[in-house]
Amino acid sequence: MKYSFILIAFVSLLCSCNRTQQMDDADVLVRVKDRILKRSEIVNLIPKNATSADSLLLAESYVKKWVKDALVYQVALRNLGDEKAEVDKLVEEYKNSLVRYRYLEKLVNERLSSDIPESDKLSYYEENQKKFVLDKSLIKGLFLKIPVDAPGISDVKGWYKSTSEAALEKIEKYSVQNATIYDYFYDKWVAFDEVMDNIPVHVSDPADFLKTNKFVEVADSNYCYLLNIKEFLPVGSVSPYDYATPQITEMLINQRKVDFLKKFEDELYNDAIRGGDVTFYTDPDK
Repeated sequence: MKYSFILIAFVSLLCSCNRTQQMDDADVLVRVKDRILKRSEIVNLIPKNATSADSLLLAESYVKKWVKDALVYQVALRNLGDEKAEVDKLVEEYKNSLVRYRYLEKLVNERLSSDIPESDKLSYYEENQKKFVLDKSLIKGLFLKIPVDAPGISDVKGWYKSTSEAALEKIEKYSVQNATIYDYFYDKWVAFDEVMDNIPVHVSDPADFLKTNKFVEVADSNYCYLLNIKEFLPVGSVSPYDYATPQITEMLINQRKVDFLKKFEDELYNDAIRGGDVTFYTDPDK
């Protein structure tokens, strides 16, 4: 009865025009030993557009779970025995680790630029090409997905095989009105399997497929799929620089971050030693 009364009073508080989130005893909703749950905490969990009935259900569910958790915690404290010291140690280690991590991330974001000069990326690529061996086939080309009932498909089947400006212009104009997908990538490398995900064809051996197929024409009951493979690179080839650039950038940023943090920690250590903030004690038995 007392529990229901508290929740009803709480819902009245939610529905009142004059809400308050005072951080004193008047704000306490439930107490379990030395742990308290405040009304203001529950208020923040209730959606603003929730009805009074929904608010009551949400509040009741949360408060009940909170009380159960608090009770289990109290029982655990009484019964863990020597294990509590180990838990306390783990909690303290985690807290220290989390504080250090948050601060170092903040420091990196404030002081370390993510801009990498193009010359640095190119030099890294040329000196570390063994790190950029392809684990997937790449292609350059053009892909079209067109509804089978679209007009002029026979014309498109002729245009897509040509890389002339006139053919490309016709395809672009046609695609605006008719194509479900028009993907032009003669000027950049893309993963072959990502393109083939759009085509209802199973390719068991990409290397062999790419050697024997320059054009792919497939149709099902809904669409016609057209792919012109202008160039390809098989698995095991060195990744082209433009394709590897995002990976190179990430690697260089990570290395810069490692170097920055090492320098910061070394300087912090040396300053503390010089300033007398660190004291080393010799073993009195030696």
